[in-house]
Amino acid sequence: MSAIHHPDPAAAPAAPPTPRRRLMLALLCTAQAMLIIDITVVNIALPSIGTDLGLDREALTWIVTGYTLCFGGLMLLGGRMADLYGRRRMLLAGLALFTAASFVAGLAQTGPVLLGGRLAQGVGAALMAPAILSTVTTLFHGADRHRALALLSAIAGSGAAVGVLIGGVLTDGPGWQWIFYINIPVGAVILASLPVVMPADAAAGQRARVDVPGALTVTAATAALIFGLVRAGDRGWTSADTIGALAAAAVLYAVFAVVERRTAEPLMRVGLLARRTVVTGAFLMLMATALLISFFFLGSLYLQDFSGYSPLRTGLLFLPVAVATIVGAHLAGRLIGKLGPRPIAVTGLLLAAAASAWLASLDADSQAATGAVPALALGAFALGTLFITANATALSDVEPHEAGVASGMVTTFHELGGSIGVAVVSTLAAASIAVSAPVLSGFTDAFIVCAVASGAAGFVALFLVPGGKVETGGGPHGH
Repeated sequence: MSAIHHPDPAAAPAAPPTPRRRLMLALLCTAQAMLIIDITVVNIALPSIGTDLGLDREALTWIVTGYTLCFGGLMLLGGRMADLYGRRRMLLAGLALFTAASFVAGLAQTGPVLLGGRLAQGVGAALMAPAILSTVTTLFHGADRHRALALLSAIAGSGAAVGVLIGGVLTDGPGWQWIFYINIPVGAVILASLPVVMPADAAAGQRARVDVPGALTVTAATAALIFGLVRAGDRGWTSADTIGALAAAAVLYAVFAVVERRTAEPLMRVGLLARRTVVTGAFLMLMATALLISFFFLGSLYLQDFSGYSPLRTGLLFLPVAVATIVGAHLAGRLIGKLGPRPIAVTGLLLAAAASAWLASLDADSQAATGAVPALALGAFALGTLFITANATALSDVEPHEAGVASGMVTTFHELGGSIGVAVVSTLAAASIAVSAPVLSGFTDAFIVCAVASGAAGFVALFLVPGGKVETGGGPHGH
């Protein structure tokens, strides 16, 4: 999940007694669930937020992507800070920021305030997530560690889909503000309880340099990319705004590569990206997340804005989508050791292409229960298989001391994939989002592009993904 350098066991703090360890794990899993659920919990609330705050399509897109942008762009920095300044300190600091930002987002009366709250939530999540995984891998051992990692993986696999359901219940009940307010009592309980059961960090060793320039550069580059993609939906691909933003993104990514090569302690080791397995894992994770979060984004808006369903009914209709994601991940975990990653990756992407084509074929008379929902569930099942495949492939050819770095790089592509995917489909579906009379053509165009992208990715995977079998000992991914 982040660039984690596991400490010397001799220098690590002693694990707390079993009852405290179980309570600590429960608190850590609850914190992890908050971070993952908040990726998609806003999707169902977008029409209500847009109406109440007067937000257009561009603003609504940033409410979704702002969180994952900071979460992914700063996660490697968060992992480094947890190593240097202490897991407990960074976890509590991130949780305090995340909780306060949730309060601000819930109180927001304007789009900029809500976006500011979402960005701050993302920063808090970037501090928390790597500290959570590092704590589990350091303080749990043997079978306890496997069980703890399995719990985090279950949360990772289902949290994004469950977030859509929770968003529907809260938006249709007390109001969209409660998708943020609900984090406040949960965060407060964890903040009060965790210091009691989580041991203090051992004294830090030699302090290494924190690559702040690298973290800020890659985050700024991705922000410029997303701005350009979203702007294209309103101004066109040839407008000065769009071209300028995309050019700035290209320059900033080049600067990031230079910074990482010249930094003694880089966030992202460019040399690792020369390895086929790591590149493959990053590619699969980027495509899987971009497509899955796009499905949630487009599906929730389609069911509410075009089909006229309530937020609660929309959330309930996403239940089979959530189950399909979990089933796909579980099946891939069982098959990858027998079949290897290539057939699973290629099949998953081609099934996602079929699901996208199904969604693109919907017409004005299509029923959600027999059209949109089964297609979304098929796509979620297919993409669920890719998450396990991406992690297992990325970690199959790295040394143990590089596993944390490689996992962190893949998870960074996970978060950024969600941001970029939503930006692209939002632009393509501009005619159907946040307009007084939505038409189907925008959704159709977006799903056609998803189908083409999935099919092309499946063709690439046929040659990029290594043949043979891989070990499946990687930790959980980000979602």
